[in-house]
Amino acid sequence: MIITVFRNRLRPEATEAYAELAPKMVELAKQQPGFLSMKTYTAADGERVTIAEFESDEAVMAWRDNAIHQDAQERGRTDFYAEYVSQTCEVIRESRFP
Repeated sequence: MIITVFRNRLRPEATEAYAELAPKMVELAKQQPGFLSMKTYTAADGERVTIAEFESDEAVMAWRDNAIHQDAQERGRTDFYAEYVSQTCEVIRESRFP
C-alpha cells in the first residue's frame, strides 16, 4: 500500500471556491483504479491534512497525472494554497485492532 500525506494551509480568500472543488476531486479520486481511501482533517491551528491510500505507486502516479486532477493542482498552487507539502510513503508494517 502507498500513502500520500498532503499537508496544506488554505488562503483565507480561497475557502469558498476550494469548498466547491474539493468534493469533486474526492469523487474523481474514488473512480481512480487502485484508490483505497481518503480522509481530510483540520488542526486547531488551521493546517489541513489529507491522507490518501492507494494500492500501488502506479495508482498514485496515475492519480497525479489525471488531467482533471492536474488542472486542480495548478489551481491549488495559483489560487487555493498558502503553502503545502506532499509526501508519498510505502507502508512497511501495519497493525490493526480488533
